[in-house]
Amino acid sequence: MHPGVSLNVTVYFDVASTAPLHPVARQALTAALDEGWADPARLYRSGRQARMLLDAARETVAEVLGCRADEISFTASGTQAVQLGMLGALHGNRRRGRHLVHSAVEHSSVLHTAERWGSPRPEAGGGGASGEVTAVPVDRHGRVDPAVFAAALRPDTALAVLQSANHEVGTVQPVAETAAHCREVPLLVDAAQSAGRVDVPAGWSLLAASAHKWGGPAGVGVLAVRKGVRYASPLPADEREGGRVPGYVNVPAIVAAAASLRAVRAEAERENARLHELVERIRARVPRLVPEVEVVGDPVRRLPHLVTFSCLYVDGEVLLGELDRAGFAVSSGSSCTSSTLTPSHVLAAMGVLTEGNVRVSLPFGAAEADVERFLTVLPEVVAGVRAPLGLDLALPPAAGEGLPASGEAAATLVLDALGKRCPLPVIELARRIGEVPVGGTVAVLADDEAARLDVPAWCGMRGQEYLGEAPAAEYGGDRGSAYLVRRVS
Repeated sequence: MHPGVSLNVTVYFDVASTAPLHPVARQALTAALDEGWADPARLYRSGRQARMLLDAARETVAEVLGCRADEISFTASGTQAVQLGMLGALHGNRRRGRHLVHSAVEHSSVLHTAERWGSPRPEAGGGGASGEVTAVPVDRHGRVDPAVFAAALRPDTALAVLQSANHEVGTVQPVAETAAHCREVPLLVDAAQSAGRVDVPAGWSLLAASAHKWGGPAGVGVLAVRKGVRYASPLPADEREGGRVPGYVNVPAIVAAAASLRAVRAEAERENARLHELVERIRARVPRLVPEVEVVGDPVRRLPHLVTFSCLYVDGEVLLGELDRAGFAVSSGSSCTSSTLTPSHVLAAMGVLTEGNVRVSLPFGAAEADVERFLTVLPEVVAGVRAPLGLDLALPPAAGEGLPASGEAAATLVLDALGKRCPLPVIELARRIGEVPVGGTVAVLADDEAARLDVPAWCGMRGQEYLGEAPAAEYGGDRGSAYLVRRVS
């Protein structure tokens, strides 16, 4: 156990996943359980009371989001809000076309819906005919270029989707600038990470949010659809929630969600500057405290409470487990762990390191002392995870000055990492690149998709030259690819 750390006390730094229940939400929920339990569609006294509470909650949410109360529908989650919003808008605009545009770094709820929309299966939600989907690339900070997004729009584009801020790295997207290009194309904005924390961006046609992200109870999502936006529910008809969301609504939870949204928005005016400073401290000091670390996401246009960094030669799942043992609950923007074997689509789209990823998202009221303790513990934890690898983090050593002779440049070292998962191929590369002379080439054979992302990222961090990939068969492999690296120093 790390000095001064109690296993019974965990510092929670993962509000990007879910925020603790806000005290205001707890109070409102308790009161609403007594006063808002009845069916709000009924005309007797208890039903009317529940309806009044539901209407008041709708007004509160609409005020914070900057829209009309009758544009707000409550869903069972943020994911459901995104899915219903996308499918409803696509169906409502099907006469315009069947083309869908979204950024490459959207939440999985968007990607899964897009995959379904693009499927030719009858259950794809489009009468059996498949739609077309375009994913707009992002830069190395995870941000879309509004002009590039606009270029992806077509006369038959039925819907565009762009998040307000990225859930993994915190980059704020240029929603208003992008919306100006959309013109008649409706724009759905996933505001799950930003609602309640920062102002809602202008220009949206549909908006989705999730209460448990801002400190409300889980099980409440928000779908806002502007008046005039063509929307046709993809589900069987139901009279509740404007016909957009079927089923009985959870009035007490909705009341608590609305009360906490108003409370956190008021607190955000005071807290954002303080959290921004704490996150800036993490962004600046982690690279100085931990060797071979890349801080990702936009350094300026970002959420105030979230920071993500990736550590070379570290399995993300192991790192998170050790941080948990040290008393810190953090998450990973990357899915590149031994359990899923799949790199994060967000980090992959950004072209940054996908291994050893840590996402820190600070709650309102986060203590400066806890941040300082995290910065003290982190180098010890990372060093402990790396220790069994026996890596010299000063590798590769210099093997001479100037350009190599032609004979040296022809040297090629083949590293067989087939069957090994991230970060093992990169670890093997770091260990052995010193065996070739400056100008020599290393061919890393790997069949893990993460290697396609991590080898170039490693080269960028270590100042080596990435030459591209070739079929593994050219270097004696029976599957996978060969990733070619030229030693520069």
